Amino acid sequence: PRVLLAAAAEAPGPPEPVQLGLQRLAAAVYGCPPSLPALLLGEDAAGDPGGDPQGDPEQDPDAALPEFLDVAVGGTFDRLHGAHRLLLSACCLLARRRLLAGVADGELLRHKVLPELIEPYELRAAKLREFLEDVKPSLCYDIVPLADPFGPSVTDPDLQCLVVSEETHRGGEAVNRKRLENGLPELALYEIQLMKDPDHSQNEEEKISSSSLRQRLLGTLLQPPRRDPALPLRPYVIGLTGGTGSGKTSIAKLLGHLGAFVIDADKLGHAVYVPGGPAYEPVVAAFGAEILSKDGTINRKVLGAKVFGNQEQLKKLTDIVWPEIAQMAKERVREADAQGKAVCVLDAAVLLEAGWQDMVHEVWTAIIPEEEAVRRIVARDGLTEEAARRRLQSQMTNRERVQQSQVVLCTLWEPHITRQQVQKAWDLLQQRLSPEPGP
Repeated sequence: PRVLLAAAAEAPGPPEPVQLGLQRLAAAVYGCPPSLPALLLGEDAAGDPGGDPQGDPEQDPDAALPEFLDVAVGGTFDRLHGAHRLLLSACCLLARRRLLAGVADGELLRHKVLPELIEPYELRAAKLREFLEDVKPSLCYDIVPLADPFGPSVTDPDLQCLVVSEETHRGGEAVNRKRLENGLPELALYEIQLMKDPDHSQNEEEKISSSSLRQRLLGTLLQPPRRDPALPLRPYVIGLTGGTGSGKTSIAKLLGHLGAFVIDADKLGHAVYVPGGPAYEPVVAAFGAEILSKDGTINRKVLGAKVFGNQEQLKKLTDIVWPEIAQMAKERVREADAQGKAVCVLDAAVLLEAGWQDMVHEVWTAIIPEEEAVRRIVARDGLTEEAARRRLQSQMTNRERVQQSQVVLCTLWEPHITRQQVQKAWDLLQQRLSPEPGP
């Protein structure tokens, strides 16, 4: 079983019809072992502690349930958890004919915690349907994407009830105002209490939530490492990447303190440009002597101005520079091997754009919300907010990086939270690198 629904035995008063129905549904559908933790159905969910917690055995709970033919509910429904299942089970008990489930997508996800880790809409909708049809196969289920907070709840004339939680009750009231504007009757708002998460950490919500589940994914292995026979297993190479302001450099330093051999691709990039460096003459030949300073060095600001906003010129430059940086990085990996280092970290902002993932066993990505990245860039580099946004928009998005990553880290919270994430990622890496015990 994925969730056990049980009553809070100490609360006075008879159980509400939906709560009583949920208890009996749980008993009928799930065979729950005694060791499974119970999820309480709210503070008022139990009967008299001195009497029968199931209420009057002669009472038919279905007869007392509100009569709603069509019921609506909305949410993100990312990685269905116990609180989701409680909410959805209540919806199934309230509905007699149809349940309309709106699943947030697109812009509605933008301001969620770690939106890059939210499962694709198709997967969330499929898991939602699977659970609902398992709970009550007789209902008709309309599962639709929500591009705005209201969706069809303000236009569907057949709906009679909207199931909400404590924190979405105001949203339900807004739905009813819109329905009145559209000449439709108000919906009955049936509120389900939020469930507290006894295991939540300092930076997580107190309630059971998908946001907390996503935060717990940080530092864990999200997809299998690359298996390339041409890539030696030692040293094990981590490719660390992230956008401007993501905190990638601070993560690299933490990994260095834990024992990794850190290769700074940005420093290698500077090295290939110096006179006598492998990219010096090809770059000067391609872009002309006007990019040189009086001392003969390449003026990177002048060079940058030549390629900024010109994809053809930028590609000409990267085609020269990136292979040389990659070659120097490989030499540094060989140095690490000679020193007996087990793990190398290639710290490279353009790791994925340059195609260097072929040089590493795992890609680790640092992400940060765009607003926080803008704030950091403005404070660190003295750019205007508009210039900071342009810089970010010229880079690969967080979601694109995450799709190609084995491990994701986020530096949004206090430094000690970042340290905990990195330590967790490092410890799990050591487990992956440890030889499996024999039979």
